[in-house]
Formats: sequence, C-alpha cells, structure tokens
Amino acid sequence: MTRITVELGERRYPVVIERGLLAHGGEYLAPLAPRGRMILVSDAQVGAHRDTLERALASVGVATQHIVLPPGESTKSWPMLEQLCEQLLDLGVERGDHVIALGGGVIGDLVGFACAIVKRGCQFVQVPTTLLAQVDSSVGGKTAINARAGKNLIGAFHQPALVLIDPDTLDTLPAREVRAGYAEVVKYGLIDDAGFFAWCEAHGAALLAGDAEARRHAICHAVAAKARIVGADERETSGQRALLNLGHTFGHAIEAEAGFSDRVLHGEAVAAGMALAFAFSAARGLCSAEDAARVAAHLRGVGLPDGLPATGVRASGAALTAHMRHDKKMAGGTLPFLLARGIGATFVDRSVDLAEVAAFLDAQQG
Repeated sequence: MTRITVELGERRYPVVIERGLLAHGGEYLAPLAPRGRMILVSDAQVGAHRDTLERALASVGVATQHIVLPPGESTKSWPMLEQLCEQLLDLGVERGDHVIALGGGVIGDLVGFACAIVKRGCQFVQVPTTLLAQVDSSVGGKTAINARAGKNLIGAFHQPALVLIDPDTLDTLPAREVRAGYAEVVKYGLIDDAGFFAWCEAHGAALLAGDAEARRHAICHAVAAKARIVGADERETSGQRALLNLGHTFGHAIEAEAGFSDRVLHGEAVAAGMALAFAFSAARGLCSAEDAARVAAHLRGVGLPDGLPATGVRASGAALTAHMRHDKKMAGGTLPFLLARGIGATFVDRSVDLAEVAAFLDAQQG
C-alpha cells in the first residue's frame, strides 16, 4: 500500500494506492459516513466494481444508495449535471455527506462539480477505475462539464476528501482505454522528468500488456508528481500547475473538432497534442528535432497518435485554432502554450501567435 498526501493545509487529503483496495475500501470510507450511509455515483460500465465496493461498505455497516449514469464524454453536460444534482437532492444529500465518484474521468469530473454546487458544497471521494483518472483527473480538484464552445469550460476547483486507487480495476478496461490513459503517464516525464520518460520508453509496453508492477510504479510516480505540483499551485496562479496542461491545448481542439466523441478519446488527443507541442517547439528552434522525433516514436510505438493525421481528424489550422480561442486559459487575448526546450524541460510561452499555430497545423496535415 502506498499513501501520498496532497498538501493543501487544512484541506489536505490522502491518496491511497493498493491492489485489491476496492474489496476492503470500507475501512477508509466508514469514517466519512457518520450517518451510516453513502451515495455512490457510477456509470453503467463499472457494475462489477460497484458491487465490490458496496459489499466492502456493507461489511463495515455502511449502507449505499447508488446513482448510475450513462458512460461517455457526452455525460459531462448541462442536462446530466442537472439530473445528477436533482437526484442527489432527492436522496437527501447533506453538506456533511461524502458522495463517492466511482468510474473514470467523466464521472469524477461531473460528480465533483455537482458536489461543488449542491447546497453550496458537499464532500466527495474519488475512486477512479481508469488509468487516466488514476494518474491525473482524480487528483487536484479540477471539476467541470463541457460546453458547446469547448471542453471543461464550466466548472469549479473542489478538492476531494479522499482518493482510493485500486490498480486491479485496470484489468477490466479495454486496451484502447488503457492506452489513452497511458498518454497522461508519459506527460509527467515530458514535463520535468526526463528520467521517468526513459522509464516509460523501457517499460511502457509492459504496462500496457498488463504488468502489475509497471502499472503500480507508474501510478505512484504520477500521483506523487501531481500532488507535488497541486500542493504548490492549486489554482494555476503561479504557472507551475499549468505545466500539467502539456498537449492539452492542441488536444482539446482536436477533441472539439471530433465532437467530444469516441472518435478521439481524451488521452489519444493529449498524445497527439504532446507530439504537436514538441514538433512546434522544434519548428521554433526551441528543442531539437531529435527530441521531437523521440517523443513521436514512443507514442507511435505504443499505439497512440503521434500527431494530427494519426487522430483521423481532418481540419484546417484556422478551424482548430478557432477552438483554441475558447480555451479557459485565454487571458488578455493571449493563449499560453506549453512548449519544450527538450524532454523534461517544458515551459509556458505566452508569446505564441495563433496565426503561426494555424500555419503549423496546416503543414501537419500530411
């Protein structure tokens, strides 16, 4: 068992990582259920995990009421947010209750946002069941839904009280979902840890093939890295947390162009976005062409998109940058880009002209 603390003063919370954790998760959750019951929100794809967790809660005397939502990115929407809030109120949720979000990033984001606004804020627990959610979205308190204008544009910072991660839940994921989550693992190496990127090159294939130790190591490393960054810059005020957005500006534009559908999963778009960020950095003379090629080669080697053509999205640079103009990080008409001086040397550049980005993307169409 590994326990990592996200240090946020009085709002600090633990992330517990352990194989088989769902089966005895009740011991961690019971102290958060003074009324002897918890509301568990999941999607229709994690029924087996829901049953395991409900049995674990029942074994410590905690009853559960559950809400089941449709799977997929379209669930992060106004109608589903309204439905969830009404259901929580119908079940008598109180401000002191802890709602359990069991599932991937969609469930975690939606439940976290609902808990941020119902009765002006109630508590919640993240129990992520996908690799992407385990290494990224379950930690840090970013909650949101999507809007017509773009991804995650309506939301709030709302930290969980606890995160429980059971790597064994990955055994039930489709291979494509594991690959998509792996993009967020690679991100931590590209941001500021060249040694970890080298680890990914050596062990990424084993992780994707189901190697339990490789998965445990990657999850623990990623969570520790994110906890450190979030603890230092919870709301992206200093710029440090912005580094976690590597690949996301390009990636969110690709997702928007694909209609936030399973044509391109979030992690696939991030992978393509990271490759584009390094290619753009190389084109500007910031990093070597060899580093950009190395990043693309690793992503391609594990079956992830290594650029725009590999996503299957065909769109002009103007169309893609039009999506970027709605990015929530836009300030004063300028959009900060995450660029790189090399592997493990990412930085925020606020001087990028979107016309230059559009021309670059047109050249990337292949």
